[in-house]
Amino acid sequence: MKIYRRLIFPLLVTILLVAAKLYFRGESQNWEGIFGWLPHINTVLIITGFTWCLLVLTGILKRVFLKQFDIGKEDNLRARKVYTQLNILQKIVNFVIIVLGIGLILISFEEIRKIGVGVFASAGLAGIIIGFSAQKAIGTLVAGIQIAFAQPFRLDDAVVVENEWGWIEEINLTYVVVRIWDQRRLVLPTTYFLEKPFQNWTRTSADIIGSVFLYTDYRVSFEALREELDRILENTPLWDKKVKVLQVTEAKERTVESRILVSAKNSPTAWDLRVHVREKMIEFIQKNFPESLPKTRIALDQEPTEK
Repeated sequence: MKIYRRLIFPLLVTILLVAAKLYFRGESQNWEGIFGWLPHINTVLIITGFTWCLLVLTGILKRVFLKQFDIGKEDNLRARKVYTQLNILQKIVNFVIIVLGIGLILISFEEIRKIGVGVFASAGLAGIIIGFSAQKAIGTLVAGIQIAFAQPFRLDDAVVVENEWGWIEEINLTYVVVRIWDQRRLVLPTTYFLEKPFQNWTRTSADIIGSVFLYTDYRVSFEALREELDRILENTPLWDKKVKVLQVTEAKERTVESRILVSAKNSPTAWDLRVHVREKMIEFIQKNFPESLPKTRIALDQEPTEK
């Protein structure tokens, strides 16, 4: 019941205004002078009250519907999808309600209505001019609606955009806010995500594979490295027990490149797991194979001296 309390006050105000309009309707024609504009003010207030009620009602309906979905749980893919759609749809509906409310207020005045009829003939030309001048703003608005339904990303998705890694924090009709990993905010127009490529790490699921690269000497024991990797992963809750691979991916003139692939339940956990594995593997090499750390070899050929 608490969420419905916000609707009580605007609804009571609107009902009182309608009652006052009906009560004084018969006497309004006797008002003269400064009191002649009171009926118009009452009409404006009634329209404003109805608009206010509808705006509050859309918020209440959204909150009631979203109670069925818990975005705080670990597997929240469907919840984030619904949250994204409803947030944008509510903004669209609120925008339409406000525009209609303003339009009804304007046409409630006889003078404005007459002016509107007079300029209606030129509305086509004016619409073309306004359309050309506002095509970028309209395109941005349409892009926001398209994102709501196509959903290339959702709220709290992990993305890489403009070489920055972060999470989708806000999705509005005209812009999107990305929360960067260091708490900065990257604000981008909605058209950006329809015109330029970006990475979405949680498009279908939150689990992700992370990579760790090691550079060692040729004398390192790869079987020992694999055994140590098994021990490290079995003793950390960061690993989701799905992917565990150590492969030699490059043999250069000075070092051997080994790539470790490990999986985690989401991107922040994968980052922590990569850091953990990298640190422990380096410590293991330092303690057990210090001679296998990368080296630069220099061979000096000395010719025998004649006696």
